[in-house]
Amino acid sequence: MSYKLNTIHDNPGALRVRKVVGRGLASGLGKTSGRGGKGQTARAGVSLNGFEGGQMPIYRRLPKRGFKSHSSNDLFELHFDKLKGVIAAGKVAENNGLVDASFLMAAGLMGKSFKGISLVAKGELNVPLSFVVTRVSKKAKELVEKAGGAVSLE
Repeated sequence: MSYKLNTIHDNPGALRVRKVVGRGLASGLGKTSGRGGKGQTARAGVSLNGFEGGQMPIYRRLPKRGFKSHSSNDLFELHFDKLKGVIAAGKVAENNGLVDASFLMAAGLMGKSFKGISLVAKGELNVPLSFVVTRVSKKAKELVEKAGGAVSLE
């Protein structure tokens, strides 16, 4: 297919007709050029973000609240219910019964963004497992030891 200069066109919608303002009443955008009446908003270069006519703006009237510490411990909360599917699939047995961060990431239970693991007693544990965690609750430790497993802190 050969192109000729008189057959080349822009894609539909590529060129938009420029808005012409201030060219008489009949154009629909004459006189005030679509800016309404006089005043601050009719002028160029005016920004009124949050301005309430001299009244104290709402973002300064309301109190500041909340704080999230950047140094806080973002721990993955691990409980026995989350491990049910992994235990049933036999993945824990392949890992010699060791449950740590690398195992949980490989199993798809924990993301990389967490700084550690917190073992919490929720659900039941009937299989002897070894846990390497950052934090453990007393009840969770009792349940693990009752099942014949062990808990060590990293």
